[in-house]
Amino acid sequence: MSLAPRVVLVHRTTEYEELVARHGTHGQAAFFLSSRGRDIEEVAERHRRARRALAEVASAVPMTWRQAQVERADLDRFLFAPEDLVVVVGQDGLVANVAKYLTGQPVLGIDTDPGRNPGVLVRHRPEDAGKLFVSTQSGKGDVDELTMVEAVADDTQRLVALNEIYLGAVGHQTARYRLGLEDDGGVVEAQASSGVLVGTGTGATGWIRSVWQERGTHLRLPAPTEDRLLWYVREAWPSPATGTSLVAGELAAASRLHLTVESERLVAFGDGMETDAVELTWGQTVRVGVCRERLRLVG
Repeated sequence: MSLAPRVVLVHRTTEYEELVARHGTHGQAAFFLSSRGRDIEEVAERHRRARRALAEVASAVPMTWRQAQVERADLDRFLFAPEDLVVVVGQDGLVANVAKYLTGQPVLGIDTDPGRNPGVLVRHRPEDAGKLFVSTQSGKGDVDELTMVEAVADDTQRLVALNEIYLGAVGHQTARYRLGLEDDGGVVEAQASSGVLVGTGTGATGWIRSVWQERGTHLRLPAPTEDRLLWYVREAWPSPATGTSLVAGELAAASRLHLTVESERLVAFGDGMETDAVELTWGQTVRVGVCRERLRLVG
């Protein structure tokens, strides 16, 4: 007997909940914000909207289906099943946070604060959840296959991200390493920089775009579904021992950027999640390129 479909609702702690947890009571949090020229009612109202949206989406799950809820901080301990329908209720960034833990499950993004969120990844409203559940489960809904980026270290550590992967020193201090492209005839350059950023077409609306705009390079930003990445070295420093000739480029589907660590400790993290990083030590090598998995985002 086959199991009923399961909807996994992904959400995150609101700013209001974090403030009350830090200060103990609503009143103390209100006093703290007022001393800094802010009104807690604005924060509380966003909290209420987020919780109403989560309740509305949960109530739209068909009675015969299973459902589970997971908070962002617990994603690395949650076991997603292959047949799950993953529903992200919150901001665009929450979709990126959950992407690395999935293996092809469809993802439905629900915007809890339209007008405040860009809505690039959370494309739908809470009131539409019920019909979207049914159409997605039946395979009739539109799904975009978004390209992801992966970093694989020589000790088998692996990191996957939807927007970008950063490789560099903890605290964004000077990182020392050797950088090269696998399809570039073995050319390798020793560098000292603020780190290396490798981004996807989805990430082209965020961090990688800001670097792209600053550089003004001829490189074309990839589309979210395109099997192509852009990479940039941040603030490369020229010296007798380090160069600046390999500072930007693109990676096709089969291409890989490889980096060999020449510092005591470097890290690689994805989508701004510095607490979930791959740690690299002197002499280790990491390869970065297009990930074979895709994020299946309901359109």
